[in-house]
Amino acid sequence: MKRLTIACLACCCAGWALAQKPFKCSLYDSENNIFLHLDLYEESINVPGMEMFGPMGGYMNGNVYGIWMVTSSKIEDERTATIRLSNDLGSETQQARLTIENDSTYVFEQEDGAVIKKVVKKKLVKIPKKLTFRPRK
Repeated sequence: MKRLTIACLACCCAGWALAQKPFKCSLYDSENNIFLHLDLYEESINVPGMEMFGPMGGYMNGNVYGIWMVTSSKIEDERTATIRLSNDLGSETQQARLTIENDSTYVFEQEDGAVIKKVVKKKLVKIPKKLTFRPRK
């Protein structure tokens, strides 16, 4: 009984700790095969192939053209953040709003700047302006 109580307490504490930093996570949009790795609290994420720039606030990769790095961010409240992304060439930027709908759904909406694209049959096409991400397991 004592072990069960300790195990339950440990799970509750782990859940509370995760809830305290909802913008430090790895997310995945399975419909579009796109990953979003974030730490908007401190720049602690090394972007693959861009280690020379040091740790950043995060990046987006997967089924997008290149890697999009988080160059700045602002946490508006416990459920909303605004992030600024730049492509790996530094030639395009995009501002997006990330909203937590519930514990397992994050909505990413492109707001301003260049549209993020992907390659389809040797052509660049726009990804949807609104993406739904879930925590990566």
